[in-house]
Amino acid sequence: MKFLEALLAILLIPGLFGGCSDWRGVQQPIAYNHKKHIENAGLGCFDCHTRVLKFPKATIPNIGFCKDCHEDPMTDSGEEKKLVEYIRKGQPIPWIQVHRVPDYAYFSHARHVSLGKVACQDCHGDVNHMTLPFSKPHTPITMSFCTKCHERKGVTTDCASCHR
Repeated sequence: MKFLEALLAILLIPGLFGGCSDWRGVQQPIAYNHKKHIENAGLGCFDCHTRVLKFPKATIPNIGFCKDCHEDPMTDSGEEKKLVEYIRKGQPIPWIQVHRVPDYAYFSHARHVSLGKVACQDCHGDVNHMTLPFSKPHTPITMSFCTKCHERKGVTTDCASCHR
């Protein structure tokens, strides 16, 4: 009987938490500080995530953008030194994407942000005060999460509008 209980725990518990990686989180390659870049450098979401307003995918900024300010270190930060090394080597930062929409659903950042006027914080939380990068999604992107928002905003919940 204990074997059966252990087997069920192994099979069921990760599913309850959305998988172990979502529950525990991932280790990002650099401890990026959103708060510091927003408060000290005056950057906003769309300064770094430039594709959000016009394209379906938001993209995660990389060395092409970061090198404008960080070709040489500005501080003694170990994290900034990691960034400068990636830039000097011409090597992309291996960010791990944590916010994912299932393949069977269509999601467009441009449609939600530009047309729907959905604030980044609605799905991603209080990013302006984050001192570490995302290690797991702020909010699990589930059908329930999306349909509740659509209902609140009076937007269609017709299956074909999101499912392709």
